Amino acid sequence: MRQTAAVQAQSVGLDISCGASSFCRPACCCSNRRLPDGVKPRCFSKEVLQCQRQNRLGALMAMRSKCSSVYAAAAALKPEMKALIFDCDGVILESEGLHRIGYNDSFGHFSARHEGKEDIIDWNVKYYDMLQNTLGGGKQKMRWYFDRNGWPLSTLQEGVPSNDEQKAAFIDTLQEWKTARYQELIGSGDVQARPGIKRLVGEAMSVGLKVGVCTAATRSSAVVVLQSLLGRETFEALDVFIAGDDVPRKKPDPIIYKLAAERLGVHPEECLVVEDSRMGLQAAMDAGMRCLITFTDSTSSQEFVGAEKIVQDLDNSVTVQAMKSYQLSGDVRK
Repeated sequence: MRQTAAVQAQSVGLDISCGASSFCRPACCCSNRRLPDGVKPRCFSKEVLQCQRQNRLGALMAMRSKCSSVYAAAAALKPEMKALIFDCDGVILESEGLHRIGYNDSFGHFSARHEGKEDIIDWNVKYYDMLQNTLGGGKQKMRWYFDRNGWPLSTLQEGVPSNDEQKAAFIDTLQEWKTARYQELIGSGDVQARPGIKRLVGEAMSVGLKVGVCTAATRSSAVVVLQSLLGRETFEALDVFIAGDDVPRKKPDPIIYKLAAERLGVHPEECLVVEDSRMGLQAAMDAGMRCLITFTDSTSSQEFVGAEKIVQDLDNSVTVQAMKSYQLSGDVRK
């Protein structure tokens, strides 16, 4: 069970007395008069005002100073930050639009369409955002969609996939073609890292923090993204890199972040994760890590309960020093 700051401070030998007890007695601090029956004494508001009237400001300032020292000491008991971990899609780049193009182009390439319909399957922005924010990984999205809307006809085989083996092969082929198309889009040179990412990665590395990337994307796609947007040298300097095909379960399962802490040789509570979605936040928190949210257009309306800070971009107000000193707070949407 988590201890209060006061109990934690006492456990390491800190003096948590702030002197308030000297102001708490059944009479005001400036008089020996007894209070009427049934009237309870108050500790700060009334007594502080009386003390001010009696020019006892010195005692008040000493009390406040001592209380401030207690809170500062309690804050110092928080775990030291030793690692900064980034999600990739949505954090390092706004990628969901590119992924959607990749899926739709894959459907078009193989003429995937539902029986009785001539139109090729096409996921619009709203529908794709729902799939991504609910299900995550690419193959999961397609299987969920086909199970509910019918497995399609295509140029890959005659008729619709009729058994598990055919369905798995169908999805694998679509995913492979989509991944190649996505990598082509990334390599076009038209895609940029989100604001502040390169600066934060550089700051973290310069002060000796361990830096990593944990993504649900396939390893091949993530490598292309990281090398293109962060640079090959920075990518190779990462202390840990874990992709979706390196773990058995996708976010919001926390396994990817637990594995990252293990490989980094740090405790989960010594890590701060930068995520863009509620699913990523849940994965980080369930792993026992702190989390900062930088939302995108597709996640801006989500609730991020438990995030230390919620921002649109990682601008200059978000610094490694603020992360290390636990000075992150607030939701830019409010």
